[in-house]
Amino acid sequence: MKTFAVVLACLALVSASAIDFSNVKRVEELDIFWEQLDPQLQVLRPSPESRIVNGQEARPNQFPYQALVLSFFDGGNSGLCGGTILTPNFVMTAAHCVVIGTVATHGTVVLGAHNRQVVEATQQRFSFDQINAHPSYIAALLRNDIATVRLSAPAVFNEFVQPIDIPALSDTRTFAGMTGIISGFGRTSDETGSPASDVVMYSSNPILTNADCAASWNSILIGAQNICLSGAGGRSVCNGDSGGPLAVQDSGRSLQVGIASFVHVNGCASGMPSGFVRVSHYLQWIADNSDVVLRN
Repeated sequence: MKTFAVVLACLALVSASAIDFSNVKRVEELDIFWEQLDPQLQVLRPSPESRIVNGQEARPNQFPYQALVLSFFDGGNSGLCGGTILTPNFVMTAAHCVVIGTVATHGTVVLGAHNRQVVEATQQRFSFDQINAHPSYIAALLRNDIATVRLSAPAVFNEFVQPIDIPALSDTRTFAGMTGIISGFGRTSDETGSPASDVVMYSSNPILTNADCAASWNSILIGAQNICLSGAGGRSVCNGDSGGPLAVQDSGRSLQVGIASFVHVNGCASGMPSGFVRVSHYLQWIADNSDVVLRN
């Protein structure tokens, strides 16, 4: 049952005209986002000097499951995030990408994009039709930081737009030690004023055990609902990548094991582990709040 859903007016496919990103901020740079966080978590807030970093540009259609999620909130605020394609009708993202104090009033999802600043023939654009944020999402602690968005029309799958697999119900792996792959349109540098990337970037690092992750992070943050990626080599998600995927290669297919949730105040390239929502912890919720069919 969708206990925390906002049903927006059914909207048609968004026009293929260029989206004006000039006034769009990454969600993590909105003051209203930080105002809702617990004082103990204000340490995560990036300073002006410390904002996927140390990654490389993806090939077009290398990550056909990648979504761009643009949310609009009361007060004229708008936030840029990532997401992933679950089915023709639903994408998955972080709750903090669509709920900041209140639920987003409306939004746009772009699929099949390589360069978000260009109207590419591969792109499919949709309005939000429904937002499902986890009913136990605690903004102050970034707990249960997961949401699904129903698209205003079904996506058309092709070589540039494809769903990602999520773990089966019987999959008890922690994925620690496996190579995690991150992708997104977020910030590519810790340099002051560094913009979000126009193109899809990606990087990889080992996935950590939760114990190793908690040894680096404050224990208030890391729980069974989290999964962490090593920050070795300064490789990490960054501002604007929130809601995007942490994936592993499993029998030749991409399997999403995490949703980008937080990075350290010292900077995306600081070497600190980045924190993700553990997808396998929320499988039944995902099924209940989308039309994905779980594998046994």
